[in-house]
Order: sequence, then C-alpha cells, then structure tokens
Amino acid sequence: MQFALLIYERPHDFDRREDPAEETTYTGAWQAWHKALLEAGVFVGGMPLQEPDTGTTVRLKESKRLVQDGPYANTKEQLGGSTILDLPSLDAALEWAARCPAASYGAVEVRPVSPEVHKRVTGEYPNQR
Repeated sequence: MQFALLIYERPHDFDRREDPAEETTYTGAWQAWHKALLEAGVFVGGMPLQEPDTGTTVRLKESKRLVQDGPYANTKEQLGGSTILDLPSLDAALEWAARCPAASYGAVEVRPVSPEVHKRVTGEYPNQR
C-alpha cells in the first residue's frame, strides 16, 4: 500500500535549507533519512517544494479564474514537500514519518494514496507492490 507523507515546515525551516551553516544538522538529517528510505526499498517518489511565497493559488468562481500569489493557507507551518512510500501498513508509515526530520520541528501528515480514484481518473492502477 502506498502512503503520502506530507511534510510541513515553518518559514524558518525553509531558510535553513539554504544556510551553509545548517549543512550538517538540517541537510545531513534529510540525507540520512532519504538514504534509509532507499536502503529499505520503500521510496516511490517525492520532492521538496520551494518556499510558500513562490506558490500561486488558483480558484474557479462563477467560471472565472481567480489567481492569488502565495500559499492556499496562511498558517505557521506550510507544505514543504511530499514523499510517497510503498509500505505494508499504516503502522509502518507512521514509523517512517516519525523518523522524518520534520517530525521533530514541524509536522508530517500520513495519508494513504487512493488507487481507486486514480483508476477512475486514468483508467489504470498505479504501480504498487
């Protein structure tokens, strides 16, 4: 079963990504976690996102496109990226989420992907174990 780990970080954490002084603490923790995912053979995909202020939100109201600069929600923590893992259970997904560096300073939401909706939209099931 595949799970999406939605990784939330604060603005300060986005700044740490670019700070050379954080190379060992911030980047090193992420590199170690990613390596562990690869070695366990559970990593399907994912990618970090740029800072929330680089986002653009689109809504359709009365057939008119409304475009807003910035993230959908103005909250303390913003979506920083996502990772898709192929795991046997929710418990296993929660274990990997707890090992994610952001779990110690932000939040990691674990949500099962929906192969049924994917099939209705695309006509085929996504690759799963």
